[in-house]
Amino acid sequence: MSKSKREAPHFYVSGEAHLDHLFRHLEVVNDGRPDDDRITLTAVLVHVAADALVAHPHLNAHWTEDGLALADGVHVGVAVAVDDGLIAPAVLDCAELDVLTISRRLRDLADRARTGRLRVDEMNQPTFTISNLGMYEVSRFTAILNLPQVAILATGAAEQRAIVVDGLVVPATVMAMTLSADHRAIDGVVAAQFLAMVRRGLETPSGLKWGTEI
Repeated sequence: MSKSKREAPHFYVSGEAHLDHLFRHLEVVNDGRPDDDRITLTAVLVHVAADALVAHPHLNAHWTEDGLALADGVHVGVAVAVDDGLIAPAVLDCAELDVLTISRRLRDLADRARTGRLRVDEMNQPTFTISNLGMYEVSRFTAILNLPQVAILATGAAEQRAIVVDGLVVPATVMAMTLSADHRAIDGVVAAQFLAMVRRGLETPSGLKWGTEI
């Protein structure tokens, strides 16, 4: 992390997503599902991020001595707390997966991370990382790049806010998101376009691939 902060020219793009539609959708798709097979917000985040990475491949890449190297597949790392720190194993080839499958793979990754049973490719191949601290009631934060990756998405808690819609103040569930990016690899416009696509995916859950079992 020290090397990353020292050598990579970080910049940050922030935004917010309104999650009320998504949470209502999650209530429906999780209805009757056992607790250990419920679809999580993190799984949805991985799914929409994977779609956005396919559309913006310069964020799905590594920075090397020869410049930017685009990745062949989308492998989204997700930060997991373990006894001696934090690791971010990858959901491999997640652009090809539906939300239900991603949710199951995330649960399996977390279980194996805490018992030291992760595979080498899951640790070495992430092309992008998501760090979600919402479960710790963190409103928003910025993350340090996990080199050689060129971007990382930090998400906070889903919080009730008062927003203005068509001139009226209404309640909404809002989640802050901050994308940290390497300015050697991408510029602010590309980062903003990526974050906007993630927001649209979260706010239009009917357009996501949820899984054939739902």
